[in-house]
Amino acid sequence: MKGDSSPASDAAEKGSKPIAINQRHAEIAQALLVDLLAETVQWLWSTNPLHKVLPINWAEAVRALSAVSMKAAEDPLETTAAAAQLGFQLWAGSLQSWAAATARWWGLPDAPQEREHEQKGDKRFDAPEWALHPLYDIAKQAYLLISEELGRRVAQIEEHDPAKRRKLTFHLRQLTDALSPTNFLFTNPAAFCRAMETGGASLAEGFRNLLGDLRNERLSMTDFAAFKPGRNLAITPGKIVYRNRLIELIQYAPRTPRNFAVPLLFVPPWINKFYILDLQPQNSFVRYLLEQGFSVFMISWKNPDAGMEDITFAEYMSEGPLAASEVVRQITGSPRVHPVGYCIGGTLLAMTLAYLAAQNDFRFGAATFIVSLQDFSEVGDTAVFIDEPQITFMEQQMLQRGYLDSRDMADMFNLLRANDLIWSTVVNNYLLGNKPPAFDLLYWNSDGTRMARAAHSFYLRNTYLENNLVKSGKISLLGQPIDLRRIEQDIYAVGTEKDHIVPWRTAWRLTRLVAGRTRFSLASSGHIAGIINPPSMNKGAFWSNDAADPAVTADEWLAGARKHDGSWWVDWVKWLAPRCGKEIAGYSLGSTAFPPLCDAPGAYVLEQ
Repeated sequence: MKGDSSPASDAAEKGSKPIAINQRHAEIAQALLVDLLAETVQWLWSTNPLHKVLPINWAEAVRALSAVSMKAAEDPLETTAAAAQLGFQLWAGSLQSWAAATARWWGLPDAPQEREHEQKGDKRFDAPEWALHPLYDIAKQAYLLISEELGRRVAQIEEHDPAKRRKLTFHLRQLTDALSPTNFLFTNPAAFCRAMETGGASLAEGFRNLLGDLRNERLSMTDFAAFKPGRNLAITPGKIVYRNRLIELIQYAPRTPRNFAVPLLFVPPWINKFYILDLQPQNSFVRYLLEQGFSVFMISWKNPDAGMEDITFAEYMSEGPLAASEVVRQITGSPRVHPVGYCIGGTLLAMTLAYLAAQNDFRFGAATFIVSLQDFSEVGDTAVFIDEPQITFMEQQMLQRGYLDSRDMADMFNLLRANDLIWSTVVNNYLLGNKPPAFDLLYWNSDGTRMARAAHSFYLRNTYLENNLVKSGKISLLGQPIDLRRIEQDIYAVGTEKDHIVPWRTAWRLTRLVAGRTRFSLASSGHIAGIINPPSMNKGAFWSNDAADPAVTADEWLAGARKHDGSWWVDWVKWLAPRCGKEIAGYSLGSTAFPPLCDAPGAYVLEQ
């Protein structure tokens, strides 16, 4: 019965409450201690001048390592067994290393050593000493084994909360990447040997490189003196034919006697500058299209300052693609324009198409989306940087400045590929004492833009945080609720196989969100290198699926896809050309109503 109880059971029930309360107090105290340690470490790092060039969040790294430690403490026996296995693997690897070195000393054949924890293609350990010298080999094996074990441990944490586990995994990887033996002079054989060979001159040069970066408060991933838009980047001839407070509109000069009648309008991301699409002549996307007979217009976004903080996302639409498309139609006389949206520019384009569909405005024809997200339910490691607390923190920063600084965004994207973009630069510039390479893609990557406060806050909350774009009527622009399902244009979309910003399976979901016929292509490589891939270079590959019935899932699409060597540009042009009308004499640059204002690339792209 409910009221029946024994003295023993009453005592047990009463005794259990203090135990539970004490355990909860201990957990709270432990969490507070971890937070105190994390913030102290981060404060100490902020006093180090290196924090200006190395965007490491040591506080989150400490929290991730603490979470792994607490998880290990829950099962001491399993932890002890794992440590013993780790020790045995390292001991066995050490014996192998010394045996191989002894065999080489005596001129005997050197049997290749294959270890599961070694990843093929890890460029950090390309120097031959990592395999030939036992001490370096042991250091490498210890680092890789410990990193692998930490990764296995963090995978066991908070299995019911994938978002938290992803965050811990990411920050733990940042820690292990930072502590790689390749990042330190005495455990990097290439750097140590170079220092000996040059009598320390390489170290002196590396120190000068470091001082220069500290003065400029940025990590020099490329030789910034080697490039400048208008000098050797963005030099395809054209004119600025329109300007407002948000955009300059470039009309490019024809490169063929006759051109397709329907012009193209590029909507690039305003998070970077447009000239990723017009780098040098040999890898200019714009130049390639002109040579295929297309008429090309390009939006060049203004780099916003504090005085533009109240500009809304709807104004980016009305003064961006809507205003530009009206100018293009008036200059060319074409009733339709084929828009091309790149990355976040594609997100804006999708909203614009949905808005125009609700208005029964059919100015835009066949649309192209390049590595662009509309469904933000799965965004990969980018999600680590975007949650409610972090967006609130960004908004507080933007309230103080009126914008989000471009370096904040650059740091976020660089951390997604820390080994390729940060630590390889540290080794090259500071340990080896080399001059940063002259690389146009890295120059563009470092030439960022600021984010206007109101527009950027709207974008982050309605996409990454709330994923409202896929919800019918959830977003309204200029008082008009929008719905992606009303988009009926033919669509070409492309994703990239190794994209760390726009996972291709998520980019593919556009094919299920719109009513129009959609062709999807998957390019090899990553977010930039997979897209800027001229056919003349004979590099890379892409996949396409010509099945009559559309795939239901991205993996189903991939299972039926066919691989093609070379650039996806060829496939896109083959799809686009029949939709661009007949060939006519090339359009003159500008018109009476919109006379050319200056030469391309204009003024906005030069703003810092």
